[in-house]
Amino acid sequence: MDYQELIEEVYQEVQEENLRGKVANYIPELATVDPHQFGIALVDLKGNVYGVGDYQNPFSIQSISKVHTLTMVFPKFDTQLWSRVNVEPSGNPFNSIAQLEYEKGIPRNPFINAGALVITDALCSKFEKPVSQISDFINELAGENCVEINQAVMKSEKNHAARNTALAYFLKSYKNFDNSIDEVLDVYFSHCAIAMNCVDLAKSFSFLANDGYSIFANKEILTESHARRVNAIMLTCGFYDEAGEFAYRVGLPGKSGVGGGVAAVMPHKFSIAVWSPELNEKGNSVKAIRALELLTNKLSFSLF
Repeated sequence: MDYQELIEEVYQEVQEENLRGKVANYIPELATVDPHQFGIALVDLKGNVYGVGDYQNPFSIQSISKVHTLTMVFPKFDTQLWSRVNVEPSGNPFNSIAQLEYEKGIPRNPFINAGALVITDALCSKFEKPVSQISDFINELAGENCVEINQAVMKSEKNHAARNTALAYFLKSYKNFDNSIDEVLDVYFSHCAIAMNCVDLAKSFSFLANDGYSIFANKEILTESHARRVNAIMLTCGFYDEAGEFAYRVGLPGKSGVGGGVAAVMPHKFSIAVWSPELNEKGNSVKAIRALELLTNKLSFSLF
C-alpha cells in the first residue's frame, strides 16, 4: 500500500469538493484560525510518516486530549473507573447538563465534557503535577518534545467556562468529584488547549493501532486488553452525537476536537491525524471526516 499516494489522492479529492463549515467560535480564540487550512499525516507501525497539506502546522487539539488523559488514568483505576463514568454513546450535545442530571451524576462516557471532567478529576487524584505530567506523557507517546499549551486558548476557555463549571458542580453534588473544582478545571482547560501538528498527533495515537505498545516510546503504554477497550470507546463515543454516523461512514476508532482535528487508528496498520478548522453542526471537521471516509473507501482492508 503506497500511503503517500493514497493520502495525496484523498487530499486532492476533498479540496475539489470545496466543503464548507463554520470555525468554532464559542471559544473566541479558536475563531481567529485561518479556516482554509487542511492537512493529513499518516504514521505506519514501522514509524514511517506520510503527510500532505498543512500537516506540520500546530493546531488546538481540544477534546482529542481526552484520549490521552483516559489512557493515563485507566491503568491506575482499571474497573473502578467505570463506576464513575459509563461507556455509552451520548446522543446529546457534548456539554449537556440535562443528561447529567437525568443520569444522576454518572456521565454517559469519558469523552463528553462531564465524563472528561471526571477523568481529569481522577487524574488529579493520582498525579502530583497533572499539567506537566500530561504534557510529558504525550511527548513520550510522540517520541519528541512537541506539546505546547496555547495560553491564549486556555485563557479564552477559562473566560467562557460557565457551562463546564456548572457540570463540575453538578458532579460534585452527586459525590462524583474528589478534588477542588478550580484545580480540576485548570487542568482540563490546559490539556484541551494543547497545540500539536498532525504528525505528532498521529504518532501519539500510534500505540492504539499497535495493541497498546508505542514504537516511539519503546514501551507498552496499555495492555492489549485496555487498548482494545479505549478503541471501542473511541469507535462508539469519539465524535460527540455523530459517533454512529462516523462509525457507519468511516468505521475507524477515533476522536475529534472542535479545533478541527481528528485522530484515528486502523489497528495493526497505522494511525492518522487530519485537521481542517471548519466544523459541521455537530462540532466535527467537515473536511477531516470526508477525508477519512474517502480513505477507508479506497483501502483494500477494513476494521470490519
